Amino acid sequence: MSTPTIGVLALQGDVREHVKALADAGALARPVRRPEELDEIDGLVIPGGESTTMSKLAIVFGMLEPLRAFVAAGKPVYGTCAGMIMVADKLLDAREDQETFGGIDMIVRRNAFGRQNESFEAAIDVTGIPGGPVEGVFIRAPWVESVGGAVEVLATYDGHTVAVRQGNVLATSFHPELTGDHRVHALFVDMVRSA
Repeated sequence: MSTPTIGVLALQGDVREHVKALADAGALARPVRRPEELDEIDGLVIPGGESTTMSKLAIVFGMLEPLRAFVAAGKPVYGTCAGMIMVADKLLDAREDQETFGGIDMIVRRNAFGRQNESFEAAIDVTGIPGGPVEGVFIRAPWVESVGGAVEVLATYDGHTVAVRQGNVLATSFHPELTGDHRVHALFVDMVRSA
């Protein structure tokens, strides 16, 4: 599979930026809004945005269980920021009714790095990505409080886990799609090809 088809969950969040980053990394990328569109893709990106809203919209649009099934089937999934929250098995500082798609045995703290006005950029060394640090854009970003034994920690910042992988599921606290450096997306595209 030289050119995988990768969907970007388009319920809410920075969809356009991910579509461009995936295309630049060698994938055919397109927005996904309906359950039947999951059958037409090889992998899925869950973008940043607002995780509570994303959770509610997934229920409204009938996507929650199909997305859980997609993840459970071992399909490659990459979550950024709010997407990291959505692929976590457990959350801290979340609303009682917030649902996730699961996929990574981790506990994630929402908005851990602070509010919108505390957003920042930092150079992050990510295991598996050659060529030096990637620029991490942190916007109301979560961090990973703890991980299970099957989870590989790929990056930390200021003592907190900010990038992880478990099997075919990748997650980052930060937004690589906003930087013009598409090496994280290239890593995900390679994961999709290998799957």
